[in-house]
Amino acid sequence: MSTRKNYYGPLAIIGVLFFIFGFITWVNAVLIPFFQKAFDLDNTSAYLVTFAFYISYTVMAIPSTWVLKKVGFKRGMSVGLFVMALGAVIFVPAARAESYGLFLTGLFVIATGLTLLQTASNPYVTILGPIESAAQRISVMGIANKIAGIIGQKVLGGLLLAGGATVAGTLTRGQHLEKVIIPYLSIAAVLTVLGVAVWFMKGLPEVEEEEEVVSESGASSIWAHPNLVLGLVALFAYVGAEVIAGDSIIAYGLSQGFPESEAKNFGTYTLWLMLAGYILGIFLIPRVISQGTWLKYSAVFGLFASLAAIFTGGFTSVLCIAFLGLANAIMWPAIWPLALDGLGKHTRLASALLVMMISGGAILTSLYGRISQHTGTQQAYWLLIPLYAFIFWYAAVGHKRKSW
Repeated sequence: MSTRKNYYGPLAIIGVLFFIFGFITWVNAVLIPFFQKAFDLDNTSAYLVTFAFYISYTVMAIPSTWVLKKVGFKRGMSVGLFVMALGAVIFVPAARAESYGLFLTGLFVIATGLTLLQTASNPYVTILGPIESAAQRISVMGIANKIAGIIGQKVLGGLLLAGGATVAGTLTRGQHLEKVIIPYLSIAAVLTVLGVAVWFMKGLPEVEEEEEVVSESGASSIWAHPNLVLGLVALFAYVGAEVIAGDSIIAYGLSQGFPESEAKNFGTYTLWLMLAGYILGIFLIPRVISQGTWLKYSAVFGLFASLAAIFTGGFTSVLCIAFLGLANAIMWPAIWPLALDGLGKHTRLASALLVMMISGGAILTSLYGRISQHTGTQQAYWLLIPLYAFIFWYAAVGHKRKSW
């Protein structure tokens, strides 16, 4: 009994960190229309919010592993929290200077800390507690992440998207931007306190480096594994589709004529459905259905929901985008094992490459914004079709290829 109690405290801290991941990540859906209104941005410029945030996963992934080797995983989590706090503080001078570029810098810094934090904290979910129940702990962390996203959008949506507009409305640009100061100073304070707590926390073990094992196929190059290379593309496509669905839905609702008071809640619909998919996965995988089969069905569902969103209108169309949360729910954990199968000694590098594919949220969402500038927000969802089509092909055929 005492052994079991030993990891409850540290695991609770990790749960708080996963809650922070969700809260910080999913508020981008609120920030996009907020900045678009404040700075009178076109769609291309507005989606620089997601570009600045998600591109950090590619730029900072390798530096993050270097930092962790220098300071260790536990202190690496603290450093990540401190960096995130710094990024949140940058929002204050950005609001005072009315500088969109400085806001984007703050988002990049926040995501840099988040990259370090995720790289350091994820191993703890596995090592804290019995290995046979690791999957259960991972599921609980995922649920905490999505609930945090729902709360974040509710809270910041209510604060930032409530009331008058910008220069053309009842508020000046400066007054509009000042709305972020108290929320982000509060976020910075919480992150700083948590960073100090993790730094001095006892009972949180260090993560030991695993020894390399020989590749099952004996392949000398990591690029000789088609299941990995194609898996990188599939993960890139999935993250892009997930971020497009989650971060564009509020702005899309506004373009469909819904008032801010109603549209600000649309992002939570996506997260609720993603949460439902996560819970279903916990009970059904692998007892009823395999992860690979679920991935195929999810991709097909994503295709149909995307087409329905394009060919319908009003709330029905918005709801179809929200249902993409259900389609996307289990794709991340389903793609990883297919991509890493048989990698052996290349597993660690392959994992780093897969994390870098989170940049799909930066590049593909920016592409969505650019397309929507010319075609309109609804027709830009055609971008989702080839993404889900490729994920389906990878789940059905691509991951089975063991040689070129």
